[in-house]
Amino acid sequence: MNFFKKIKDKVTEQVEKATTQFTEAVKQATTALGFDKIKQGLSKTRNSLVDNLKALLGGGRKIDDALIDEIEEILILSDIGVATTERIIETLRRRVKREGYENAEDLYFLLKQEILNLLVESPSAKNDAIYEIPEENTPWVIIVVGVNGVGKTTTIGKLAYNYKSVGKNVVIGAADTFRAAANEQLEIWAERAGVEIIQQQQGADPAAVAYDTLKSAISKKKDVVIIDTAGRLHNKGHLMAELEKITRVVKKLKPDAPNDVYLILDATTGQNAIQQAKEFSKVANITGIVLTKLDGTAKGGVVIPIANELNIPVRYIGVGEKIDDLQPFDPKEFVDALFEDRDTNEENTQE
Repeated sequence: MNFFKKIKDKVTEQVEKATTQFTEAVKQATTALGFDKIKQGLSKTRNSLVDNLKALLGGGRKIDDALIDEIEEILILSDIGVATTERIIETLRRRVKREGYENAEDLYFLLKQEILNLLVESPSAKNDAIYEIPEENTPWVIIVVGVNGVGKTTTIGKLAYNYKSVGKNVVIGAADTFRAAANEQLEIWAERAGVEIIQQQQGADPAAVAYDTLKSAISKKKDVVIIDTAGRLHNKGHLMAELEKITRVVKKLKPDAPNDVYLILDATTGQNAIQQAKEFSKVANITGIVLTKLDGTAKGGVVIPIANELNIPVRYIGVGEKIDDLQPFDPKEFVDALFEDRDTNEENTQE
């Protein structure tokens, strides 16, 4: 018996080691690929914000109040927002005075440092381990909310794909039962991701779909449950009632559910995305924001005020239309990709 037990323990150890090595390899490959995707996805924002800063700060100009006022205008026009821009500019003025900077080109690197500091100070820097969930707390239940048109359906498919890519078993619950095409679109994305989907006929009770999805996930020992919801914000009372009911029924099966509530925001809407986040925060306990369509806009600077002003972590950013284009939000990667100097080596942009 001891002999067979030793063999079993040895095999188990080797399997666990191989699994860990595979997961780490996937993460490293994803990180490298992810940075390239983020750089490409932020190209329009970088062309707007960074090119304007370089044009302003080049040519041997000296630092004065007029120059800092022009920087402030560029930041506001790049959808960094008034409140967050004021915070950055105030810190910039203090550093210039305290540390004795005189040349305009020094401000480029100071701005990069201050924006990174701002993002690192935000809850976004305290994200949980990417795609890792406690084994004792499965299935991990994620409810996804957001207005129609922000990319909610595609984000769910991409998120499911990301979890599956690191070996998690995922099931999607199609609880947006009011839009005729919602289930069809979600079914397509579930198929692309290679994950199961639970759905009912159009007009069914969303809470019933959520309940059935979680019940199925528990019986099949799934790792992750992702539940779609209707994208209506114009009737906050109805939305609140619906989300409360969904939360109530999933708690019957798993008392700590939902474990996450993700709000999907469209980067192309700029400052309006912040307003949407404030409205949804009134009706749901948002645990993370997913910012989509960064590749299609010059308004990617909106990530900065979202992280700074809302006190809600930015968990993922969408930087393309492919199924692997949903990237975990990393403040340093984001700032490096945004401020990348396309004419010099990365070493020249370090502090």
